Order: sequence, then C-alpha cells, then structure tokens
Amino acid sequence: MDSVSVNQFRNNLKNFVEQMVNNHTPLKVTRRAGEAFVVINADDWEREQETLYILQNQNLMQQIAVSLATHTQQTGYTPNARELDEITGI
Repeated sequence: MDSVSVNQFRNNLKNFVEQMVNNHTPLKVTRRAGEAFVVINADDWEREQETLYILQNQNLMQQIAVSLATHTQQTGYTPNARELDEITGI
C-alpha cells in the first residue's frame, strides 16, 4: 500500500482519488504526529466488509467447507441439460 503525507494528499487529491478508483488500490495518508488513515474505493470497502462478514459467520464458513469437500471429491450436485440452459440463459 502506498503512503503519502496529508499535505501531499490534500495537494493532489484529484490524482490520488483517480488512482484509487481506477486501480483499486488503497492509500495510507499519514499526519505529522504519526497518526494515519486509509482511503479506499467504496466498492472495494463494501467487498471487504462482505468478506469479513462471511469469515466471521461460522455457519457460512461450514457451508463453504462442505461445498469445497464435495467439489473436490466430485460428489456434488450436477444439474441436467435443462437446468444448465436455465442457469446460463441459453
């Protein structure tokens, strides 16, 4: 993660915002006293929050583990041709 001073951030706000939006890279902004904050694209932040929610939810993590196991063992559900057409919209 790149890091800039609050003065650099303020002076080049438009460029930094464009960089974060286009490249999906967060930016750490530091103050003289050593305090810092992070600026991140809103879509990226929402994805991070969703990921944290899933990682903290034991039921969802268990479902993912079971799904991974059935996929690895190739014992999961296999849709028929009609269901595949419905899923893919063909």
